[in-house]
Amino acid sequence: MENFKDKEIIEKEAKFYTHTFSRLPVVIERGKGMYLRDVNGTKYLDMFAGIGVNSVGHCNKEVVKAIKKQSGILMHTSNWLYTIPQIELAEKLTKISGMDKVFFTNDGTEAVEAAIKLVRRGKKKEIIAMEHDFHGRTLGSLSLTWKENFRKPFEPLIPFTKFAEYNNIGALEKAITENTTAVILEPIQSESGTIIPDKGYLKAVRQLCDEKGIYMVVDEVAVGFGRTGKMFCFQHENIMPDVITVAKAMGGGFPVGAMLCRGIDFNQGEHGGTYIGNPLACAAANASIDYITDNNLPENARITGEYLIKNLNELKGKNLKIKEIRGKGLLIGIDVEDAKKTVMELIENKIMAIWTGNTVRLLPPLIISKKECDKFLDALNKCKSLKK
Repeated sequence: MENFKDKEIIEKEAKFYTHTFSRLPVVIERGKGMYLRDVNGTKYLDMFAGIGVNSVGHCNKEVVKAIKKQSGILMHTSNWLYTIPQIELAEKLTKISGMDKVFFTNDGTEAVEAAIKLVRRGKKKEIIAMEHDFHGRTLGSLSLTWKENFRKPFEPLIPFTKFAEYNNIGALEKAITENTTAVILEPIQSESGTIIPDKGYLKAVRQLCDEKGIYMVVDEVAVGFGRTGKMFCFQHENIMPDVITVAKAMGGGFPVGAMLCRGIDFNQGEHGGTYIGNPLACAAANASIDYITDNNLPENARITGEYLIKNLNELKGKNLKIKEIRGKGLLIGIDVEDAKKTVMELIENKIMAIWTGNTVRLLPPLIISKKECDKFLDALNKCKSLKK
């Protein structure tokens, strides 16, 4: 897979970059639409979209156009001043989500940090997260992230956080105390392998939070902006959280995030950030969200997601060693014996994918066609690691 040019770049990365990432052995040079191209000119069908970020495709023409235009007008002022792209984006986000207010961030973990501060403003301090949830790696969000190997090296983390079993409303009810201020959860656990709760679970959590007088925080960072077949995943159950966190697909490839809330707000000076809501990031996000809505990408995610899952189940039933397939829209997990080996074989077959544990994760751009789905299915069918 590697040649001299690859090797040189990979060796430089090892020399100059902190050893935080375990990367796929490919050096990418450019991307367009559904495809990535490496430094050798090899073209790959991208089935993970930068972990769900490039939902409108790589270098989407409308997003690129907006970035070019805004970068020639105004890129940064700080929040001492009003800027038009920021206010336009705030209004847009409230309209599509049903929330009242927006606080901008640079990414998803910052959005969760903002949510933590917001719900802990009062006398009650305890936040309950779910087992196997992932909310980020900064100190506050890490305290709500389940994986022990992520948390252990950095303990003690922030106090008054604990976990309840996911998809078990009884366990959550038992975990709530007089000091509980909020429950935070992923509507689908993406990083843990596409774990989908039972229908009605989110509605039951909403009802329980109402009964106990606590906030419901829904982390939509991985699943928001159309990935599961609706603009936001919580909308599948017709509920309204008190707080939602978003990022990833929001900027069409440009780093930007937000915390959205209703019935609760910060006081002046309680939170902030130098770069948050800068005109350039907001222009990119405005273009990305407009493209998603104008082209009805949530509906395409629903249709192509159903197509992929149907055909994956057919492959499973025929001759592939697939244990289980889980998915909603274009968020799909495929359980196999050796996910890493399968992903490496997919790369050899010019398909980009990622894995967690023994789950191959699919989070392709929402612009994917059935023809491109077939290309992936054909490559998967060729994987020797899956042959019976």
